[in-house]
Amino acid sequence: MSPVNPFDDAATARAVVDGSGTLREWNEGARLLLGHRAAEVVGRPAADLLAGDLDGTPPGHDDEQWSGTVDLRHRDGHTVSVWVLAHRRPEQDGAPATWLAVTPLDRGPEPEDDPLVRAALAQAPCAMMIFDDRLLLRGANDAMARLLGFPSDRVRGLRATDFSVRPQDAELERRMRRVLASGHRHDLQTHLKAKGEGLAHAWNARIAPLTDADGRVRGVCVSVHDFTEQHRARERLQLVNEASVRIGTTLDVTRTAQELADVCVPPLADFVSVDLLDPREHGGEPATVVEPPVGLRRTAHRSVTADCPQAVAATGELDVYPAGSPQAECLLSGQVIVAAEAYGDLERWLQWDPARLRRVKEYGIHSTMSVPLQARGTTLGVAVFTRFRRPDPFTHDDVLLAEEVSARAAVCIDNARRYSREREATLTLQRSLLPRWLPPTAAVQAASRYLPAARSGVGGDWFDVIPLSGMRVAMVVGDVVGHGIPASATMGRLRTAVRTLADIDLTPEELLTHLDDLVVRLSEESGDDRAGEVGATCLYVVYDPVSRHCSMARAGHPAPVLVPPDGPPVQVELPSGPPLGVGGLPFESAELELREGSVLALYTDGLVESRERDTDAGQALLREALAAPGDSLDTACDRVLHRLLPSGSSADDVALLLARTRGLPAGQVATWDIPADPALVAPVRKQVLEQLSDWNLLEATFTAELVVSELVTNAIRYGSPPIRLRLIHDTATLICEVSDTSHTAPHLRRARTWDEGGRGLLLVAQLTQRWGSRHTAEGKTIWAELGLLDDEE
Repeated sequence: MSPVNPFDDAATARAVVDGSGTLREWNEGARLLLGHRAAEVVGRPAADLLAGDLDGTPPGHDDEQWSGTVDLRHRDGHTVSVWVLAHRRPEQDGAPATWLAVTPLDRGPEPEDDPLVRAALAQAPCAMMIFDDRLLLRGANDAMARLLGFPSDRVRGLRATDFSVRPQDAELERRMRRVLASGHRHDLQTHLKAKGEGLAHAWNARIAPLTDADGRVRGVCVSVHDFTEQHRARERLQLVNEASVRIGTTLDVTRTAQELADVCVPPLADFVSVDLLDPREHGGEPATVVEPPVGLRRTAHRSVTADCPQAVAATGELDVYPAGSPQAECLLSGQVIVAAEAYGDLERWLQWDPARLRRVKEYGIHSTMSVPLQARGTTLGVAVFTRFRRPDPFTHDDVLLAEEVSARAAVCIDNARRYSREREATLTLQRSLLPRWLPPTAAVQAASRYLPAARSGVGGDWFDVIPLSGMRVAMVVGDVVGHGIPASATMGRLRTAVRTLADIDLTPEELLTHLDDLVVRLSEESGDDRAGEVGATCLYVVYDPVSRHCSMARAGHPAPVLVPPDGPPVQVELPSGPPLGVGGLPFESAELELREGSVLALYTDGLVESRERDTDAGQALLREALAAPGDSLDTACDRVLHRLLPSGSSADDVALLLARTRGLPAGQVATWDIPADPALVAPVRKQVLEQLSDWNLLEATFTAELVVSELVTNAIRYGSPPIRLRLIHDTATLICEVSDTSHTAPHLRRARTWDEGGRGLLLVAQLTQRWGSRHTAEGKTIWAELGLLDDEE
């Protein structure tokens, strides 16, 4: 069935009147009713057709609908009394507003004269109306008449679109036309205000075909059901489901509070604010007992209007709520407090703060609900729900819903708070274990960066630069398996062990072997039956600026990247070695000769590994980031992190250590081969004094002469030839080294009063900044360091 133009329908009289009272449209039904043709009345005042006064109050400027009995003048002069329904049609496409007036002409046959059927149809609680195959109303029961606001006999013969100009009526007529054509039932759900009600209801209109004995569709029956309660229950369930999905997506307190506000606006409230107890006032923990006045910090808020003009506090601002305020009272009692104009207590609750009261009146706020945020017996803060656009106050069901959503949010906020506290504690522990600054050395210039993991918690990545004897330096980077405080504690133990082992000048492969034994013992001490519960990787490098040789070994760790002074970055070929904690497997070292100005990049796998790329791609990107020439090491560190971690965070910890090598000029090193004859010690002392004079170190001659004499004498007396003396100096330090082929290490002891000897090493220890011995492949070396700056001062 094709659509019918209302002004071509002769079953209903229709006319359109503009704002000035002039007739603009006139259909065939109006001609049949009053005898006037359209050409005779269109353009003339509608008042010319009136034969008497209107029945009821005439429509005003702000009215949308009017109905009443009107006496009209027929073309032949007699009076026609009709019931008229008029709708104000809004402006559209630049056309001015007009009034559509309708009255039915063909009311159809009267209902069957069965009193029981007539009573059942009229008094049924379900609102019903019947339309014929022309979609003209043939009957409506009492329930439907109350919804329409008109007597059923008055509107009989009208179309659905004659009832009002709302789009829902037009949609109803389209659905009915579809039912007439298909013979299949359709449902229509909508929100409308019933006649004389201030709140919209949720309605379900069921449109069913009406057939005759032959099965032909003769009309449709529309039954309307108010399912507002079911709809609200479904909305509440949907809000709870959304809250479980959208709240707590991160372990960030502020973000979780904002998610609570976002979820509840606008389904539950027009404005929501979340204020949390300030943990800084209670040693980092929420207060166990809340007593007014209560300090609350605005953590999040959300409004249906832009920029949240209803907020009286900015996010991050601390506000104090005295006794008698709904926030303080709900925290004190642990119960929800609802205040509304409808209950007459909204102004009383807000009298403590005139600024809030003015804001309430300014924006028409009529209902508030303060809900305490509590989790695991701890009070965290309060969420305040506010309505000003929705006309209805908060109901008991709204309170239950707000409590449910707020309880879920409180658990998530508490989880985030606990995570933040543990993360901060772990970060503090790790910062205390990592070097706060890199010691200046004559061997390398170094710079470093450390980034904790973004989500999984702080891990066990570490780095260090350790000065060694003979101007040498050790550099180490490691990574402990796992995250959190246990990983950081294990990292601290390993870093301490590396420093201790480095101090006795072990070769890289020997140091990793001892470190592997330590990790195995730590795994056994963990009390877990699973093998390898404690594991780590490590890269250890030793660089000598005198020989410019570098030795390194790794235990399951990424190989370093070498950037030559005049070439592209390359990955160092280095035997992998097993991770620490496997036990019993050997480690191998590699030897390199590094030119002055070479850069070594040591890093952990969090820098090059990610979900977006594999390790090879990450290492290629690292080499590309290190290729820029002439940068300072700090600039190079920042560029590497920016290129490989553009978001500024990583799923794993990241440690990066860059070291630019320095070489000690040959003129700062002097070496002598010493004959194994005590009588020749004096000429050696003379040569040393001459060398110190050439170096312009006359202030150090006395101490250096004594130290050289004692070390050379001990080597001749207790060591094995060949014996070699070496002096090394830079601007701050003079180093004396005596080497021989004996593997027997010297021991410092306190000589007794009557002993003729045994005071040499004690004297050396008293005169120098530090001294020690290291084993070499040929034997051992005894060394002592003298501070030149102190001597000069």
